[in-house]
Amino acid sequence: MESKRQQKVARQLQKDLSEIFQREVPHLFSGAFITVTSVRVSPDLSVARVYLSFLATKNKQLLLETIQEKGKVIRQHLGDRVRHQLRIVPELNFFIDDTVEYADKMDKLFAGLDIPPAPEEDEDEK
Repeated sequence: MESKRQQKVARQLQKDLSEIFQREVPHLFSGAFITVTSVRVSPDLSVARVYLSFLATKNKQLLLETIQEKGKVIRQHLGDRVRHQLRIVPELNFFIDDTVEYADKMDKLFAGLDIPPAPEEDEDEK
């Protein structure tokens, strides 16, 4: 369970990283629309796990690798934003958030199930 401080820092990092991806460095990722879906911060606030969702891109894994390569630039932009709130700018680890695809897959599985109706019970048997 995350502490209140971890939750506050995670929310702030999510907000700042979203703005960085949308406004400051979109040119680095050839127009892909990148959404920061969640951020998880370690107890000592030194490592942040950033979960991303992508739109307008064909190869998500390639885009994730590009983001990881540009991690220092992104972290520098983040440092400019949080330098007065945090003593250490966390190390950023990026991951693909595939919950939307997983939910779609589960919906398709449930839609494809053939569930027979429950047998009706007779009142006389009770």
